[in-house]
Amino acid sequence: MNNNNIGIIYCPTHRPFSSSKKRWELIAATLAKYDVKYDMIQSEERQSVERLVMMLINNNYKTIVIAGGDAALNDAVNCIMRQERHVRENIVLGVIPNGTMNDFAAFWGLTYKDVEKSVRSIKQCRIRAIDVGCVRYKNKEGEKCRRYFLNCVNIGLLASIQSLRQKTRRILWSRKISFAVSLLLTLFQRMNTRVKYIINSQKETHRILTLCIGSAWGYGQTPNATPYSGTLDVTLVRSTLLSQHIEAIWLFVRGKLLNHKRVLPYRTRGVEIYSDRYMPVSIDGHPLEAQVRGMSIDLEPEEINYIMEELKTK
Repeated sequence: MNNNNIGIIYCPTHRPFSSSKKRWELIAATLAKYDVKYDMIQSEERQSVERLVMMLINNNYKTIVIAGGDAALNDAVNCIMRQERHVRENIVLGVIPNGTMNDFAAFWGLTYKDVEKSVRSIKQCRIRAIDVGCVRYKNKEGEKCRRYFLNCVNIGLLASIQSLRQKTRRILWSRKISFAVSLLLTLFQRMNTRVKYIINSQKETHRILTLCIGSAWGYGQTPNATPYSGTLDVTLVRSTLLSQHIEAIWLFVRGKLLNHKRVLPYRTRGVEIYSDRYMPVSIDGHPLEAQVRGMSIDLEPEEINYIMEELKTK
């Protein structure tokens, strides 16, 4: 390995009419076109991403690029955040969208189809410090745990359909269509979770359909959130009648979910959430394996150095 190079972790994905080998050949050809020097390691499974990031850090790579989706990017962030501050301050994180879900990359204008735009961004290496969300909870054994996120935390219905969305995305090419289809399928599994939450010193109790805490777009549920504002956006959808559920889906598809009368939006630096029963939770698309009834979610401002979209040139 050449420590002066960029370390790229390639995470193959399963897409219809797509070859993992040809996809990497396209990425490699684009990197060569822009004369980007790099070393590539392929991730064979989800559990290997954090191990590979750790290996690159130990070999003194300062720029780590994830050619993958939201889940792989989340694993990389969690590995970086476990390092000492003086170590992570010298690490730069980038992404080439290549996953089932690439919503965080989409926030910055990067898409699966436009590989050149991602590579140009890496070549130019325009860096911005971005916020990192943190989920603190206790597992079933009572052990204190934490998990970091860049995009969002989902609780309730949307968390339960994250795996469903991943499956539909493998069949349906479009990100928006796969999400819309997944939401339509929720008509047959409408949830009604009672939660207590504390936000901005305000205590509330509601039966919810879904709850999203986002540092970025949150898969369209926190459309006004930005990962450098120092705050989290919270969108709570109270339990709905079937007709209101359909209306919520329609508003979501149109990007106007916050206009629904059963939606409560907040902006905060932290929130505490409790329930009398276990809550389905997903973090950046990762279903939380631990069964939890309570958690606190807050923000750590400007903790990750991130490669933004390239500067426009005349």
